[in-house]
Amino acid sequence: MADARELLDAGERLGLEELRTLQLERLRASLRHAYEQVPFYRESFDKAGIRPEDCRSLEDLARFPCTTKADLRENYPFGMFAVPRERIRRLHASSGTTGRPTVVGYTENDLSMWADMVARSIRAAGGRPGDVVHVAYGYGLFTGGLGAHYGAERLGCTVVPASGGMTARQVQLIQDLEPAVIMVTPSYMLTLLDEFERQGVDPRTTSLRVGIFGAEPWTEQMRREIEERFAIDAVDIYGLSEVVGPGVAQECVETKDGLTVWEDHFYPEVIDPVTGEVLPEGERGELVFTSLTKEAMPIIRYRTRDLSRLLPGTARVFRRMEKISGRSDDLVILRGVNLFPTQIEEIVLRTPGVAPHFQLRLTRTGRMDSLTVRAEARAGATSEVREAAARSIVTAVKNGIGVSVDVEIVEPESLERSVGKIRRIVDLRPRDTGQG
Repeated sequence: MADARELLDAGERLGLEELRTLQLERLRASLRHAYEQVPFYRESFDKAGIRPEDCRSLEDLARFPCTTKADLRENYPFGMFAVPRERIRRLHASSGTTGRPTVVGYTENDLSMWADMVARSIRAAGGRPGDVVHVAYGYGLFTGGLGAHYGAERLGCTVVPASGGMTARQVQLIQDLEPAVIMVTPSYMLTLLDEFERQGVDPRTTSLRVGIFGAEPWTEQMRREIEERFAIDAVDIYGLSEVVGPGVAQECVETKDGLTVWEDHFYPEVIDPVTGEVLPEGERGELVFTSLTKEAMPIIRYRTRDLSRLLPGTARVFRRMEKISGRSDDLVILRGVNLFPTQIEEIVLRTPGVAPHFQLRLTRTGRMDSLTVRAEARAGATSEVREAAARSIVTAVKNGIGVSVDVEIVEPESLERSVGKIRRIVDLRPRDTGQG
């Protein structure tokens, strides 16, 4: 196999000074495009007393107001578009499970750029032209399936558009069509692993050599489990529909030290989620992205709610972002203790007898909040193993996080899934009260 660096595209070969010059040029153009074509941004910038021409350096971006998901919902469906409707070639949308969905649009150039960034990501992950790529992200309005699909084709790969679900059939397709790369949520990959073993097939004997996992936070422990049980390289991909979809950042297989942000198209910042202040490189906070080249729907300082930190580049000149540790809106404050789902995931992963699929259910009795961890048992786990697992999780959460929880071990594959993902937090507390 050729040295990965020999395959870099022109953007990846930029020097640092060249990159910063390009970023500023593209940033100023994007700010001007948003201000002139999107009434929301014109009003937002005017209210803040700032105009696109006031951006004379990359640091000046911090003076511009942020965009939130609420802003996108308030301008549903087409209020954030910056080009005439006849130039839109595709629409995607969020699920809208927590309210009105967010709609994003793409011009022909946007779709081409997106395909380029996903192709770049697959190559950075270890995929190569001619590889068969099994895409098990959901297709449809969700950006995962089609984003991965067109990126793999752009790279020159053969795509198996498996989408999500029909787990037994997916296992058969992987054995029959011999893909080298799989793109899927990490939680669904573990479901596939369980199905391989249920069918009596050793997952380590498949043709797969690279797994590209995204659409939900996952831990280093989950990476180790996938790599050990499947004998593949497991790497992270990052994106969100409001910015473009998958392909905003990608973990490089040669380093596996965080996700390289494709900074020639997406400018990252990390802010304090409470004050909004931009944090220095290396400090953990909320990721904010500004699109540098999007036409249909430029996005300025979009608050992702994802928690991470920026680090210097290693495999590329671009900066890296640490694996997402959680979401600021996923923070559970339980009787004064801060808790993130990823903390529970680490405990579940090291507990014998349970699969790495869990859900947190919040309830309230009187004035007291309670949290129940519902974790799926592994196939074949006896009642004694399940009871021991429940006790182990209760103890680990109490000792490691400092709060008491209830634990229910439920049947395999019984937790509700959507697009391959399990809804991590179900808040059943009365809506007229907050977390306490």
